[in-house]
Amino acid sequence: MKVTLNWLKEYVPIEMGAEEVADALTMIGLEVESLVDRFEYLKTVKVGKVLHVEPHPGADRLNICTVDVGGEHLKIICGAPNVQKEKFFPVAIPGTTFPDGKTLEKTMIRGVISEGMICSEKELGLGFDQSGVMVLTHQSKTGEDLAGVLGLSDTILEISVTPNRPDCLSVLGIAREIAGIQGEKLSYPKSIVHENENRLSKITSVRIEAPELCPRYAARLLYDVQVAPSPFWLQDRLISIGVRPINNIVDITNYVLMETGQPLHAFDFDRLDENRIVVRTAKAGEIFTTLDGKQRNLPPDALMICDGQKPVAIGGIMGGMNSEISDATRRVFIESAYFSPAGIRRTAKTLGLSTEASYRFERGIDPEGTISALNRAAGLMMDISGGKLIEGIIDENPEPIPRKRLSLSITKTKELLGFDCGSAQVKKLLSSIEFEVEKQDKDHLNVTAPSFRVDVQRPEDLMEEVARLSGYDQIPITYPTIHAGLRTPNRIVEIRNRIKDILVGLGFAEVINYSFIHKTSPDRMRIPEGDSRRKGVPVLNPLSEDQSTMRTSLIPGLLETLHRNIAQQIKTLRVFEIGKIFIAGEKDELPVEIEMLSLLWTGLRFSPSWYGKETPCDFYDLKGTVESLFEALRIQGSEFFRAPGETCHYTRAGQTGSIRINGRMIGLIGEIDSEVKDRFDIKQSVFIAELNLDELFPYIPETRRSVPISRYPSVTRDVTIIVDKKIEAWEILKFINNSRIELIETVQLVDVFDQAPIPAGKKSISFRIIYHSMDKTLEDTEVNRIHHEVSMLLLNFFKASLPE
Repeated sequence: MKVTLNWLKEYVPIEMGAEEVADALTMIGLEVESLVDRFEYLKTVKVGKVLHVEPHPGADRLNICTVDVGGEHLKIICGAPNVQKEKFFPVAIPGTTFPDGKTLEKTMIRGVISEGMICSEKELGLGFDQSGVMVLTHQSKTGEDLAGVLGLSDTILEISVTPNRPDCLSVLGIAREIAGIQGEKLSYPKSIVHENENRLSKITSVRIEAPELCPRYAARLLYDVQVAPSPFWLQDRLISIGVRPINNIVDITNYVLMETGQPLHAFDFDRLDENRIVVRTAKAGEIFTTLDGKQRNLPPDALMICDGQKPVAIGGIMGGMNSEISDATRRVFIESAYFSPAGIRRTAKTLGLSTEASYRFERGIDPEGTISALNRAAGLMMDISGGKLIEGIIDENPEPIPRKRLSLSITKTKELLGFDCGSAQVKKLLSSIEFEVEKQDKDHLNVTAPSFRVDVQRPEDLMEEVARLSGYDQIPITYPTIHAGLRTPNRIVEIRNRIKDILVGLGFAEVINYSFIHKTSPDRMRIPEGDSRRKGVPVLNPLSEDQSTMRTSLIPGLLETLHRNIAQQIKTLRVFEIGKIFIAGEKDELPVEIEMLSLLWTGLRFSPSWYGKETPCDFYDLKGTVESLFEALRIQGSEFFRAPGETCHYTRAGQTGSIRINGRMIGLIGEIDSEVKDRFDIKQSVFIAELNLDELFPYIPETRRSVPISRYPSVTRDVTIIVDKKIEAWEILKFINNSRIELIETVQLVDVFDQAPIPAGKKSISFRIIYHSMDKTLEDTEVNRIHHEVSMLLLNFFKASLPE
């Protein structure tokens, strides 16, 4: 919102300077983003005295003027007929930037250098006269800035208005805030109306067919209007705040809009069929051409302003070309209405069309300000265009909007704001910005919000007004009371952080991806129909197609991360992510949120070095990582099973395992299938693991149990057996651990061999068993006896044999 200091001074006497005004407005919640001197460009325009005038040798209508600009004499080419010796004129020196954006430079004109420019009123933006250069009085002193000589001083304030304060989207709104700061009274602009009868109702009418979208519609009519350019003062006001002048009628509607915050629209009354207005919603498939010359496909709930036959404007947004003001206009129908903010916001967004009017309507204007703004515009049109007013006014108000009335507790106000404020002070502050305040009892005030304060809905809003008008900087600093005491940490958060620390210690880096994925991700992952991971939750307003659905798996995000790293020549990657996935619920149910942990390993097993070979990672590297994680979390009963081929949707059959704890499946581990890798443009082996943390958390013990360390040495024995190839090594490990044979401490897989001389269909498996006693040193005879017992159990149970 742009306003000028001089314009504000028309409604409130301002005792502060521009910077003080900016600071004061910022401190009450209206941030002033910039201060610009309107006449900054005039600082390089000097008062010059013409010392000598001689004809230009190469042009009949040009003169070479010698001009004194304060101790310096400039040669200036000028063709103005009123340039005379010993007269004073405004002289722009090179480097001056004019209001039209052009910058003056030294110029060669017909073989003679011109070192400046003697300016007219129009060239300086100080009037319309361009018949000759601007003549200054003899009291002027050569070399002085023109702005100082003419007393031109004005500052443009650019103010950031928050969405909850539409009342400040006007010069009057800002002036009202300054009046409240200074304790002054706001002076409203004068409006016409001294009427004896309502002749207007006999000439035209307004019918509202959509009162929920248009609670109020008012209008006036003028005749014998002369459409012409606006006077300089009006054009200058609009230009100062960045509004382009068009003609006197349209300029007045824009002027009143910026002055009061009430959008207006002027129709050519003679172009309205049947000379009447109908307010309705758009018909299905209706198309309308707006003032910018574009055809708009109207949504069915768009509010339309129509005459007796056709639409003439999109209500609250933009008028149509079929009723615009032109030079031939003689009768002007002025519209001033209140439209539903939600309706205007919805239509403007659908059409992708935002205007100064829609910007205000969709935030909420003053429902009681329609008539005063209408009368203000009618009065200005009478003065400027010579139009005559038809007596009477149309004011259709089928659904009046009542003012908000609230009860304000002084005690609660003190408690919330943190400083002492009495009822008299509160009443004074609220009254300064036109709230009506009456005493209810000792502790309460009855407050009626003015109609323009659409943001005030509850007592806390009034408390905020008291705080900002008192001055936020005046509120003393206080600190909240913090009660000492122990708090039990959240176990889930604690475990989640432990998992992150463990994985970082194992050489993995944490990544955090968006919770949104492309809707085709299940297809790229080969997720079958009917799988819950196809039940994605669509995002209503996605930032892009790549983020149109809530993720049902963390794997697509990790594969996209890998793809970006490979593009940067980072081909070895060990990463993990902890986050929620979202499975759509039934009908109106909320989505199911599941916390997952996913790991990805690709590239080399170890970083390249001089002391080792570059060995690619494999399935067992990632499996070992998961086992190490379980061990660090003290999880017992974990098992890895070969997953059947039909369950491997995005991993390779034969290179996929399911992870279970005490028989309950909690995850998956495997190598990404080549077809899936191609869809993510990945050309190297990738291994992933997924764990359902919601299922895993219950298996993580809350307490730690200590085990004493034996004082006696351990004894190691190896056992090698030949078994059928179909028997998994983990089955044998599980059998030994479950046999509960005394003195066995740990069992480790040492070697697997299936080449000659091992018979076909068989394999040799070697295990290392460590025996340990807590109360004695083990002797060979005892260890040999137990080891022999273990060997025989294995031979019998697995129908194995010993190597020859």
